[in-house]
Amino acid sequence: MLFQRSRNFWRGLLPLLLVLVVPAFAEESPEAVIAAKLSQARPDLEVERVRPSVATGLYEVGIKGGLTVYSTADGDFFVLGDLFAVGVGGLVNVSEQQRDLVRKELLAEVAAEDMIIFTADGERRGVVTVFTDVDCFYCQKLHQEVPTLNKMGVEVRYLAYPRAGVGSDSFRKIASAWCAENPQQAITSLKNRQDIPENVCPGNPVADQFMLGQQAGVRGTPAMVLESGQMLPGYMSAEDLTQQMGIN
Repeated sequence: MLFQRSRNFWRGLLPLLLVLVVPAFAEESPEAVIAAKLSQARPDLEVERVRPSVATGLYEVGIKGGLTVYSTADGDFFVLGDLFAVGVGGLVNVSEQQRDLVRKELLAEVAAEDMIIFTADGERRGVVTVFTDVDCFYCQKLHQEVPTLNKMGVEVRYLAYPRAGVGSDSFRKIASAWCAENPQQAITSLKNRQDIPENVCPGNPVADQFMLGQQAGVRGTPAMVLESGQMLPGYMSAEDLTQQMGIN
């Protein structure tokens, strides 16, 4: 009899228990649930965005540092890798297209006065933004193409990406170029392997641009970003670059 009473007691209490153990984020949006579960599982990862992907049932999760993963709506499963769609001409890398959009949005927030810009001669026919390191051989080689690019109507915008990191010798060099009275001349001297006076001025944007490059997915220099947000890693001649940009 005592056992029967005990069983009836717990049976009556069970619905209440079920209500209590439902996860707190059960009534939240899938975006909030996904962000919460990933943060619980990996507190070291900073979730920057969660939004539905083009694939039904999958959500795109942007992680600080340029990483993108995909999640089910309940946040119980995560997939690391690129998402491809079947197109008329074959497979289309949807993930890369999304990265292009993110890069375009990131670069749109950078003020022109925080860049070192080599303007086009005459009519501007295109713009390329380059994450650069003054000690990088192929960055130096690309800089030799800048006059040709300018003559072809391409504006070259430099952002700093000292590969050795903030506070390194390369950082101090490139920051000194940004702080120089004539930044264009200073960065040209550095890329010609000539010394310039060290002048790391307060408030220079080099550290912020280095972090921006990481967000944009820069893994090496030079890293060129077209107006569409498409990234072209590595060195390209002026002729090859303008061909890629659709400039004849």
